[in-house]
Amino acid sequence: MSAFPAVAHAPAARSPIKVLVADDSAVVRGLVSRWLGEAGHEVVATAPNGRAAVDALARCNPDVVLLDIEMPELDGIQALPLILAKQPGVQVVMMSTLTQRNADVSLRCLALGAVDYIPKPESNRGVTTSDGFRNDLIERIRVFGAARARRRPAPTAVEAAASATPAAPAVSRLSGTVTLRPKLRTVAPPRVLLIGSSTGGPRAVGEVLEKIGAATLRRLPVLIVQHMPPVFTAVFAEHLGARIGLPAAEGKADERIQPGRIYVAPGGRHMRLSGSAADTVIRLDDGPPVNFCRPAVDVMFLDAAALYGGATLSVILTGMGSDGTAGARALVEAGGTLLAQDEATSTVWGMPGSVAKAGLCHAVLPLPEIGPALRSAIAERV
Repeated sequence: MSAFPAVAHAPAARSPIKVLVADDSAVVRGLVSRWLGEAGHEVVATAPNGRAAVDALARCNPDVVLLDIEMPELDGIQALPLILAKQPGVQVVMMSTLTQRNADVSLRCLALGAVDYIPKPESNRGVTTSDGFRNDLIERIRVFGAARARRRPAPTAVEAAASATPAAPAVSRLSGTVTLRPKLRTVAPPRVLLIGSSTGGPRAVGEVLEKIGAATLRRLPVLIVQHMPPVFTAVFAEHLGARIGLPAAEGKADERIQPGRIYVAPGGRHMRLSGSAADTVIRLDDGPPVNFCRPAVDVMFLDAAALYGGATLSVILTGMGSDGTAGARALVEAGGTLLAQDEATSTVWGMPGSVAKAGLCHAVLPLPEIGPALRSAIAERV
Protein backbone atom coordinates (compact mmCIF):
# COMPACT_ATOMS: atom_id res chain seq x y z
CA MET A 1 0.00 0.00 0.00
CA SER A 2 1.20 3.48 -0.82
CA ALA A 3 2.29 5.61 2.13
CA PHE A 4 1.05 8.73 0.36
CA PRO A 5 -2.39 10.20 -0.31
CA ALA A 6 -4.24 8.89 -3.36
CA VAL A 7 -5.20 11.59 -5.80
CA ALA A 8 -7.31 12.01 -8.91
CA HIS A 9 -5.34 13.27 -11.87
CA ALA A 10 -6.62 15.65 -14.51
CA PRO A 11 -4.56 16.97 -17.39
CA ALA A 12 -2.37 19.92 -16.47
CA ALA A 13 -4.12 23.23 -17.15
CA ARG A 14 -1.10 25.44 -17.72
CA SER A 15 2.26 24.99 -19.40
CA PRO A 16 3.27 21.35 -19.22
CA ILE A 17 5.85 20.44 -16.62
CA LYS A 18 9.05 19.31 -18.32
CA VAL A 19 10.45 16.02 -17.04
CA LEU A 20 13.64 14.06 -17.63
CA VAL A 21 13.28 10.36 -16.83
CA ALA A 22 16.48 8.45 -15.99
CA ASP A 23 16.07 4.69 -15.50
CA ASP A 24 18.01 1.74 -16.86
CA SER A 25 14.78 -0.08 -17.74
CA ALA A 26 13.33 0.75 -21.15
CA VAL A 27 9.97 -0.55 -19.91
CA VAL A 28 9.96 1.88 -16.97
CA ARG A 29 11.04 4.79 -19.16
CA GLY A 30 8.28 4.02 -21.64
CA LEU A 31 5.54 3.60 -19.02
CA VAL A 32 6.49 6.70 -17.08
CA SER A 33 6.65 8.74 -20.28
CA ARG A 34 3.18 7.57 -21.27
CA TRP A 35 1.68 8.22 -17.83
CA LEU A 36 3.11 11.72 -17.63
CA GLY A 37 1.97 12.51 -21.16
CA GLU A 38 -1.56 11.39 -20.30
CA ALA A 39 -1.45 13.69 -17.25
CA GLY A 40 -0.59 16.65 -19.46
CA HIS A 41 3.13 16.87 -18.74
CA GLU A 42 6.04 16.70 -21.18
CA VAL A 43 8.86 14.18 -21.02
CA VAL A 44 11.63 16.17 -22.68
CA ALA A 45 14.26 13.42 -22.47
CA THR A 46 14.88 9.90 -21.22
CA ALA A 47 18.20 8.42 -20.16
CA PRO A 48 19.34 4.84 -19.46
CA ASN A 49 21.97 5.92 -16.92
CA GLY A 50 23.14 8.85 -14.84
CA ARG A 51 25.79 9.94 -17.33
CA ALA A 52 23.24 10.31 -20.11
CA ALA A 53 20.95 12.21 -17.74
CA VAL A 54 23.69 14.72 -16.89
CA ASP A 55 24.55 15.17 -20.56
CA ALA A 56 20.88 15.76 -21.47
CA LEU A 57 20.31 18.62 -19.01
CA ALA A 58 21.58 21.50 -21.12
CA ARG A 59 19.51 20.65 -24.20
CA CYS A 60 16.22 19.80 -22.46
CA ASN A 61 16.17 22.13 -19.39
CA PRO A 62 13.75 20.02 -17.29
CA ASP A 63 11.71 21.23 -14.34
CA VAL A 64 11.89 17.80 -12.67
CA VAL A 65 14.32 14.91 -12.97
CA LEU A 66 13.13 11.41 -12.07
CA LEU A 67 16.35 9.64 -11.13
CA ASP A 68 16.60 5.91 -10.54
CA ILE A 69 19.16 4.83 -7.95
CA GLU A 70 20.44 1.62 -9.55
CA MET A 71 21.82 2.33 -13.03
CA PRO A 72 24.97 1.31 -14.93
CA GLU A 73 27.93 3.61 -15.65
CA LEU A 74 26.76 6.34 -13.28
CA ASP A 75 24.12 5.52 -10.65
CA GLY A 76 21.65 7.87 -9.04
CA ILE A 77 23.65 8.93 -6.00
CA GLN A 78 26.69 9.64 -8.20
CA ALA A 79 24.65 11.56 -10.77
CA LEU A 80 22.68 13.65 -8.26
CA PRO A 81 25.40 16.17 -7.28
CA LEU A 82 26.42 16.54 -10.93
CA ILE A 83 22.83 17.31 -11.93
CA LEU A 84 22.37 19.85 -9.15
CA ALA A 85 25.69 21.51 -9.95
CA LYS A 86 24.92 21.71 -13.67
CA GLN A 87 21.34 22.96 -13.22
CA PRO A 88 20.79 24.49 -9.76
CA GLY A 89 17.17 24.57 -8.70
CA VAL A 90 16.03 21.58 -10.73
CA GLN A 91 13.76 19.32 -8.68
CA VAL A 92 15.25 15.83 -8.43
CA VAL A 93 13.02 12.98 -7.27
CA MET A 94 14.73 9.65 -6.58
CA MET A 95 13.16 6.31 -7.54
CA SER A 96 14.15 3.14 -5.71
CA THR A 97 12.87 -0.31 -4.84
CA LEU A 98 12.01 -1.15 -1.23
CA THR A 99 15.30 -2.57 -0.03
CA GLN A 100 17.29 -1.53 3.02
CA ARG A 101 20.21 -0.45 0.86
CA ASN A 102 18.05 1.67 -1.42
CA ALA A 103 16.25 3.20 1.56
CA ASP A 104 19.62 4.22 2.97
CA VAL A 105 20.75 5.64 -0.38
CA SER A 106 17.44 7.51 -0.86
CA LEU A 107 17.77 9.22 2.50
CA ARG A 108 21.37 10.16 1.73
CA CYS A 109 20.18 11.63 -1.57
CA LEU A 110 17.70 13.81 0.32
CA ALA A 111 20.58 15.12 2.41
CA LEU A 112 22.47 15.89 -0.82
CA GLY A 113 19.65 17.95 -2.30
CA ALA A 114 17.02 15.64 -3.82
CA VAL A 115 13.53 16.91 -2.95
CA ASP A 116 11.85 13.52 -2.50
CA TYR A 117 11.86 9.83 -3.38
CA ILE A 118 9.30 7.41 -4.80
CA PRO A 119 9.30 3.72 -3.80
CA LYS A 120 9.32 1.68 -7.02
CA PRO A 121 8.03 -1.88 -7.45
CA GLU A 122 10.84 -4.42 -7.79
CA SER A 123 9.82 -5.81 -11.17
CA ASN A 124 8.71 -4.28 -14.46
CA ARG A 125 5.45 -6.20 -14.08
CA GLY A 126 4.99 -4.61 -10.66
CA VAL A 127 5.58 -1.18 -12.14
CA THR A 128 3.00 -1.89 -14.86
CA THR A 129 0.28 -2.96 -12.42
CA SER A 130 0.92 -0.60 -9.48
CA ASP A 131 -1.65 2.19 -9.30
CA GLY A 132 0.06 3.42 -6.13
CA PHE A 133 3.36 3.98 -7.90
CA ARG A 134 1.67 5.71 -10.81
CA ASN A 135 -0.35 7.99 -8.50
CA ASP A 136 2.69 8.89 -6.38
CA LEU A 137 4.72 9.62 -9.48
CA ILE A 138 2.18 11.90 -11.15
CA GLU A 139 1.39 13.78 -7.93
CA ARG A 140 5.05 14.47 -7.24
CA ILE A 141 5.62 15.74 -10.75
CA ARG A 142 2.65 18.09 -10.33
CA VAL A 143 3.82 19.40 -6.95
CA PHE A 144 7.51 19.77 -7.69
CA GLY A 145 6.99 21.01 -11.22
CA ALA A 146 4.77 23.77 -9.89
CA ALA A 147 7.37 24.61 -7.25
CA ARG A 148 10.05 24.84 -9.94
CA ALA A 149 7.82 27.04 -12.12
CA ARG A 150 7.28 29.48 -9.25
CA ARG A 151 11.01 30.05 -8.87
CA ARG A 152 12.27 33.25 -10.47
CA PRO A 153 15.79 33.92 -11.70
CA ALA A 154 18.01 35.38 -8.99
CA PRO A 155 18.08 39.20 -9.18
CA THR A 156 21.30 40.98 -9.99
CA ALA A 157 23.11 42.78 -7.18
CA VAL A 158 21.75 46.13 -8.43
CA GLU A 159 18.18 44.81 -8.61
CA ALA A 160 18.46 43.24 -5.17
CA ALA A 161 19.76 46.46 -3.62
CA ALA A 162 17.06 48.53 -5.29
CA SER A 163 14.25 46.31 -4.07
CA ALA A 164 15.60 45.53 -0.61
CA THR A 165 13.13 46.00 2.25
CA PRO A 166 13.42 45.25 5.97
CA ALA A 167 12.88 41.61 6.89
CA ALA A 168 9.26 40.86 7.72
CA PRO A 169 8.12 38.48 10.47
CA ALA A 170 7.46 34.89 9.48
CA VAL A 171 3.69 35.23 9.61
CA SER A 172 3.72 37.80 6.77
CA ARG A 173 5.11 35.16 4.39
CA LEU A 174 2.08 32.92 4.77
CA SER A 175 -0.51 32.40 2.06
CA GLY A 176 -4.12 33.10 2.94
CA THR A 177 -5.48 34.21 6.28
CA VAL A 178 -3.66 32.73 9.26
CA THR A 179 -4.68 33.37 12.85
CA LEU A 180 -2.18 32.42 15.54
CA ARG A 181 -3.46 31.22 18.89
CA PRO A 182 -2.65 33.52 21.79
CA LYS A 183 0.22 32.54 24.04
CA LEU A 184 -1.15 30.40 26.84
CA ARG A 185 -0.91 31.78 30.33
CA THR A 186 -0.59 28.40 31.95
CA VAL A 187 1.04 25.55 30.11
CA ALA A 188 1.68 22.14 31.65
CA PRO A 189 5.32 21.05 31.52
CA PRO A 190 5.68 19.03 28.30
CA ARG A 191 6.00 15.30 28.82
CA VAL A 192 6.29 14.35 25.14
CA LEU A 193 7.39 15.88 21.83
CA LEU A 194 5.23 14.91 18.84
CA ILE A 195 6.28 15.44 15.21
CA GLY A 196 4.22 14.91 12.07
CA SER A 197 5.67 15.23 8.57
CA SER A 198 5.51 13.92 5.03
CA THR A 199 7.05 15.15 1.76
CA GLY A 200 10.36 16.84 2.56
CA GLY A 201 10.07 15.61 6.14
CA PRO A 202 13.20 13.46 6.58
CA ARG A 203 15.52 16.42 6.11
CA ALA A 204 13.28 18.78 8.12
CA VAL A 205 12.88 16.39 11.06
CA GLY A 206 16.62 15.86 11.26
CA GLU A 207 17.31 19.59 11.28
CA VAL A 208 14.71 20.27 13.97
CA LEU A 209 15.97 17.56 16.31
CA GLU A 210 19.60 18.51 15.75
CA LYS A 211 18.86 22.12 16.70
CA ILE A 212 16.98 21.05 19.82
CA GLY A 213 20.06 19.04 20.80
CA ALA A 214 20.55 15.69 22.50
CA ALA A 215 20.97 17.22 25.96
CA THR A 216 17.49 18.77 25.84
CA LEU A 217 15.88 15.81 24.10
CA ARG A 218 16.99 13.49 26.91
CA ARG A 219 14.28 15.09 29.06
CA LEU A 220 11.31 13.63 27.18
CA PRO A 221 10.38 11.02 24.56
CA VAL A 222 10.08 12.01 20.89
CA LEU A 223 7.33 10.38 18.82
CA ILE A 224 7.42 10.83 15.04
CA VAL A 225 4.99 9.99 12.26
CA GLN A 226 6.73 10.45 8.92
CA HIS A 227 4.77 9.24 5.90
CA MET A 228 7.06 6.51 4.61
CA PRO A 229 6.74 2.93 3.39
CA PRO A 230 8.03 -0.12 5.28
CA VAL A 231 11.82 -0.54 5.34
CA PHE A 232 12.33 3.20 4.88
CA THR A 233 11.08 4.06 8.37
CA ALA A 234 13.60 1.75 10.05
CA VAL A 235 16.46 3.27 8.07
CA PHE A 236 15.12 6.78 8.76
CA ALA A 237 15.21 6.05 12.49
CA GLU A 238 18.79 4.80 12.21
CA HIS A 239 19.81 7.99 10.41
CA LEU A 240 18.18 10.13 13.09
CA GLY A 241 19.87 8.22 15.88
CA ALA A 242 23.29 8.61 14.29
CA ARG A 243 22.72 12.31 13.61
CA ILE A 244 21.27 13.26 17.01
CA GLY A 245 23.24 10.87 19.23
CA LEU A 246 20.21 9.31 20.93
CA PRO A 247 18.59 5.86 20.70
CA ALA A 248 16.17 5.91 17.76
CA ALA A 249 14.12 3.08 16.26
CA GLU A 250 10.72 2.15 14.92
CA GLY A 251 8.13 1.93 17.66
CA LYS A 252 7.40 -1.65 18.71
CA ALA A 253 4.15 -3.17 19.88
CA ASP A 254 3.74 -3.04 23.70
CA GLU A 255 6.91 -0.95 24.08
CA ARG A 256 6.90 1.53 26.97
CA ILE A 257 8.18 4.90 25.89
CA GLN A 258 11.06 6.49 27.77
CA PRO A 259 12.61 9.96 27.88
CA GLY A 260 15.65 10.43 25.70
CA ARG A 261 14.48 8.03 23.00
CA ILE A 262 13.14 8.66 19.50
CA TYR A 263 10.27 6.49 18.26
CA VAL A 264 9.33 6.46 14.55
CA ALA A 265 5.99 5.02 13.44
CA PRO A 266 6.74 1.95 11.28
CA GLY A 267 5.77 2.18 7.63
CA GLY A 268 2.40 0.63 6.88
CA ARG A 269 1.16 0.68 10.52
CA HIS A 270 -0.46 3.31 12.70
CA MET A 271 1.44 4.08 15.91
CA ARG A 272 -1.12 4.38 18.70
CA LEU A 273 -0.63 5.18 22.38
CA SER A 274 -2.33 3.69 25.42
CA GLY A 275 -1.92 3.54 29.19
CA SER A 276 -1.27 6.83 30.94
CA ALA A 277 1.01 9.84 30.73
CA ALA A 278 3.22 8.26 33.39
CA ASP A 279 3.28 4.85 31.70
CA THR A 280 2.62 5.14 27.96
CA VAL A 281 2.67 2.03 25.78
CA ILE A 282 2.92 1.88 22.00
CA ARG A 283 0.24 -0.08 20.16
CA LEU A 284 0.64 -0.83 16.46
CA ASP A 285 -2.51 -0.82 14.40
CA ASP A 286 -3.13 -2.34 10.96
CA GLY A 287 -6.48 -0.57 10.61
CA PRO A 288 -7.60 1.36 7.54
CA PRO A 289 -5.58 4.36 6.34
CA VAL A 290 -6.56 7.72 7.80
CA ASN A 291 -6.32 10.68 5.41
CA PHE A 292 -5.15 8.05 2.87
CA CYS A 293 -2.11 7.47 5.12
CA ARG A 294 -0.84 4.64 7.29
CA PRO A 295 0.85 5.59 9.53
CA ALA A 296 -1.25 8.71 10.06
CA VAL A 297 -0.32 11.73 12.17
CA ASP A 298 -3.93 12.16 13.28
CA VAL A 299 -3.99 8.72 14.89
CA MET A 300 -0.98 9.44 17.10
CA PHE A 301 -2.03 13.02 17.89
CA LEU A 302 -5.54 11.99 18.97
CA ASP A 303 -4.20 9.34 21.33
CA ALA A 304 -1.62 11.75 22.74
CA ALA A 305 -4.29 14.37 23.41
CA ALA A 306 -6.31 11.84 25.40
CA LEU A 307 -3.30 10.66 27.44
CA TYR A 308 -1.27 13.83 27.99
CA GLY A 309 -3.79 16.64 27.76
CA GLY A 310 -1.92 19.93 27.90
CA ALA A 311 1.44 18.30 28.53
CA THR A 312 2.16 17.97 24.81
CA LEU A 313 4.57 19.88 22.61
CA SER A 314 3.93 19.21 18.94
CA VAL A 315 4.98 20.36 15.48
CA ILE A 316 3.70 19.82 11.95
CA LEU A 317 6.41 19.98 9.31
CA THR A 318 6.38 19.99 5.51
CA GLY A 319 4.10 17.55 3.73
CA MET A 320 1.25 17.03 1.26
CA GLY A 321 -2.36 16.81 2.30
CA SER A 322 -3.97 17.67 5.63
CA ASP A 323 -3.03 14.75 7.87
CA GLY A 324 -2.57 15.99 11.43
CA THR A 325 -5.23 18.71 11.43
CA ALA A 326 -7.90 16.77 13.35
CA GLY A 327 -5.34 15.53 15.86
CA ALA A 328 -3.85 19.01 16.21
CA ARG A 329 -7.28 20.39 17.08
CA ALA A 330 -7.62 17.81 19.86
CA LEU A 331 -4.14 18.62 21.17
CA VAL A 332 -4.64 22.38 21.39
CA GLU A 333 -8.15 22.04 22.80
CA ALA A 334 -6.59 19.90 25.56
CA GLY A 335 -4.13 22.72 26.28
CA GLY A 336 -1.13 21.49 24.30
CA THR A 337 1.23 23.68 22.28
CA LEU A 338 1.49 23.35 18.50
CA LEU A 339 4.00 24.85 16.06
CA ALA A 340 4.00 24.60 12.26
CA GLN A 341 6.59 25.13 9.55
CA ASP A 342 6.06 28.18 7.35
CA GLU A 343 5.36 28.08 3.62
CA ALA A 344 8.63 29.62 2.50
CA THR A 345 10.76 26.82 3.96
CA SER A 346 8.37 23.90 3.37
CA THR A 347 8.91 21.54 0.46
CA VAL A 348 5.10 21.31 0.33
CA TRP A 349 2.92 23.53 2.52
CA GLY A 350 0.01 21.11 2.74
CA MET A 351 0.02 19.67 6.26
CA PRO A 352 1.48 22.71 8.04
CA GLY A 353 -0.64 25.04 5.94
CA SER A 354 -3.77 23.15 6.93
CA VAL A 355 -3.19 23.52 10.67
CA ALA A 356 -2.08 27.12 10.25
CA LYS A 357 -5.15 28.14 8.27
CA ALA A 358 -7.36 26.31 10.79
CA GLY A 359 -6.08 28.67 13.49
CA LEU A 360 -4.54 25.87 15.54
CA CYS A 361 -0.93 27.10 15.77
CA HIS A 362 0.77 29.00 18.54
CA ALA A 363 3.54 29.88 16.08
CA VAL A 364 4.28 29.39 12.37
CA LEU A 365 8.04 29.50 11.92
CA PRO A 366 10.74 29.04 9.29
CA LEU A 367 12.42 25.66 9.61
CA PRO A 368 15.69 27.03 11.10
CA GLU A 369 13.72 28.64 13.95
CA ILE A 370 11.62 25.62 14.95
CA GLY A 371 14.34 23.64 16.74
CA PRO A 372 15.47 26.59 18.90
CA ALA A 373 11.84 27.43 19.73
CA LEU A 374 11.16 23.85 20.85
CA ARG A 375 14.41 23.75 22.80
CA SER A 376 13.39 26.87 24.70
CA ALA A 377 9.92 25.51 25.38
CA ILE A 378 11.32 22.26 26.77
CA ALA A 379 14.06 23.92 28.81
CA GLU A 380 11.70 26.48 30.33
CA ARG A 381 8.94 24.06 31.33
CA VAL A 382 10.61 20.78 32.22
